[in-house]
Amino acid sequence: MKSGASIRLNGSEITLRQTIPGGHKVALADVYLGQELIKYGQNIGFAKAAIKTGDWVHTHNVELKEVGRDYGFCADFQPSAVSQNSKQSFQGFARPNGKAGSRNYIGVISSVNCSASVSRYVADHFRTNDLSNNYPNVDGVVAFTHKGGCSYDPNHGHVLLQRVIAGMARHPNIGGYLLVGLGCEVNQVPGLVEAYKLDQLQEGEQPPTFLTIQQTGGVRKTVESAIKAVEEMLPKVNAQQRTPQPVSKLTLAMNCGGSDSNSGVSANPALGVASDELVSQGAASVFGETTEIYGAEHLLTRRAASREVGEKLISQIRWWEDHTKMFGSTIDNNPSPGNKDGGLTTIFEKSLGAVAKAGQAPLSAVYDYAEPINSKGLCFMDTPGNDPVSMTGLISGGCNVGVFTTGRGSVYGCKPSPCIKVATNTPLYNWMEEDMDVNAGTILDGNETVEQVGQRIYDKIISVASGEKTKSELAGMGDEEFAPWMLGPTL
Repeated sequence: MKSGASIRLNGSEITLRQTIPGGHKVALADVYLGQELIKYGQNIGFAKAAIKTGDWVHTHNVELKEVGRDYGFCADFQPSAVSQNSKQSFQGFARPNGKAGSRNYIGVISSVNCSASVSRYVADHFRTNDLSNNYPNVDGVVAFTHKGGCSYDPNHGHVLLQRVIAGMARHPNIGGYLLVGLGCEVNQVPGLVEAYKLDQLQEGEQPPTFLTIQQTGGVRKTVESAIKAVEEMLPKVNAQQRTPQPVSKLTLAMNCGGSDSNSGVSANPALGVASDELVSQGAASVFGETTEIYGAEHLLTRRAASREVGEKLISQIRWWEDHTKMFGSTIDNNPSPGNKDGGLTTIFEKSLGAVAKAGQAPLSAVYDYAEPINSKGLCFMDTPGNDPVSMTGLISGGCNVGVFTTGRGSVYGCKPSPCIKVATNTPLYNWMEEDMDVNAGTILDGNETVEQVGQRIYDKIISVASGEKTKSELAGMGDEEFAPWMLGPTL
């Protein structure tokens, strides 16, 4: 709005003292130097200059200071109510281990970057040879490649990468897989198989194929062997069909990226409503991005199911503080340039909006990166704020469907799990309609309530889990977004 324009709020008229970009903040009262600034009923920073009523409030006059937190472990804990829709189901793929998939892919997983091209060649072979006519129940052959697997400190990135690979191998959306290595890397295929017992199968599971380029005789021979292995898998994986599965077998990954000031008042709280409904039906709903709950973690510890759960979350926050300090950085200035352009001023403001997607359910469990998710209810996973790395951890943990909120226009997709994109505002949805699945901007427009949009998101989750293609799937996104967290030194 232009400088000099007037707005009315709660019967008072405020004249803007500067031109204020859309979605940004205006002072509703005079603020003195050093005074606490409140949004969402919580501290989002301090005035680093005197602020007059009608002033634009943003990075030029707001700063962060250290703030004490009352973690009040379990003080606000209340068990989730059981939903009236507890008998609702989705059409999914029943797996021998008791889980259910929302998709049915064959995975070609690289143990090391040196086998990435071979894995890609195998997937490309089946991309150029359409599977849909002969194998309609197979969603595709996808290569999971990365830049690691060798020269790692075994106590850091190596452990995380193995956990991610094992999680993808056992993912409920993977009907069968190959594991391809080079042969001399740190992340040895035989060691990975032994450590995670990948050769111990449940009755009815498709036997995987383990290959190394050096032992198979080079690139061409390995590609040919891998193609033959996939061809043998295809009829068996195609024999798996969708059947009614209880909603309790869904594990939702929640993420926000390209956020703006609308995220915390439209898309994220609406996703929180959908999350609460899933939890009330016995499903798991998991969010991450530890660096983007900073300043709001006390709201989660207060509704933790146990003190142990709350303290694990705080230990992860403390690890991040120490970790960033090693590099002369901090985690209290995380908003990106796009976040700031969208009206987010501090990490506290961003975090308070981000945790809205966690709804009202109690925090039932806290996981390390890519740990197998074996709890129901609302869960948290320690991940970076970087979207592909965060979602890779959540998906590797077992999430079989994802919802991703955005105010600036993320185009993220993530095979093997479908990713529903929710726009925080109507202009974004209209501008990028080919990439957005749900418009939460109707809340800001006054056409729907948070609860109504939350119900639409929930309905979309069930529909997508049952086979409806997301916009990112229709656009072919998801092959390049697999990004395991590369932690620790490269030796």
